[in-house]
Amino acid sequence: MYSLVSAPVLGFDLTRLPGGSATAEVLLRALCLTTADLAVLAERLPDADARGRLWLAVEGAGRQLPTLRGLADQEDPVRAMGLLQRAPIGNVDGLIRCVRHDVLAWTWDAAGHQDETAERATSVLCDAVVSAYLREQLDPAVRRGLAAAWLSAVRRLPANPPIDLGPHHHAVTSLLDKVCTLSSAEVARMVRVADDGRRQPSGWSTAVHSASWAGYLSGRIRTAAAAQLLLVQAIDTGAVPLADRAGGVWNLLSGAVQALVVRDLLDTATAHRLLAPALAALGPNWLR
Repeated sequence: MYSLVSAPVLGFDLTRLPGGSATAEVLLRALCLTTADLAVLAERLPDADARGRLWLAVEGAGRQLPTLRGLADQEDPVRAMGLLQRAPIGNVDGLIRCVRHDVLAWTWDAAGHQDETAERATSVLCDAVVSAYLREQLDPAVRRGLAAAWLSAVRRLPANPPIDLGPHHHAVTSLLDKVCTLSSAEVARMVRVADDGRRQPSGWSTAVHSASWAGYLSGRIRTAAAAQLLLVQAIDTGAVPLADRAGGVWNLLSGAVQALVVRDLLDTATAHRLLAPALAALGPNWLR
């Protein structure tokens, strides 16, 4: 379910999880890793026994995540709505596959193998991602144990390189900056605009698919994914309430971000469909 191509889905889950913003931070740094960085990570991998104990805890914590299957057991509509707002679409296994085979796809050879350094570095990254993703379910000591190698390595890595947001960098960052300073009135307008869009056929999902496909064909998959992860953090900074994130704000903003990344490749109708809701709710001043 999780992949860089479907980063809006990953972002939707992260923006509703307590550790979502921290998970996005790890993934953003991972998207910038180089071959030289792998050795720094690899040398800090804990021994197998220590990791084994930690991952036993991860296995149990993963089962504690709310799931949509739990809706069938809820008779209280308020509890059911809360579960619907918080339950992720993906899971820990999907996140690990995304890290191994999407984020670090460049570390695999043509035969589908990693060398020892890449394999160990991948394990360090997976530990850190899971530590953040399961923040609410893991015991603090387990969480710190999983993240320790990554945090130690990051201190030894070069300063964070600038994140490439593609040819429309300024437009994307302008929207992200706007999201960081949202007012409650602007959030309310986004919810109303999203509600209006659901009540009438609009082709929004088709437009998002077209924008994602354009990103794939143009080689901007990682660029688009980085933009979605930055949006997760911007929504956290803007303190958008959880219910509003789940109720339409994420979809509205995520679609706009996806459109901006590939703005030069979209037909006018598709670009309008994805950008018009954000313009209606936030005004035009952020659009460069």
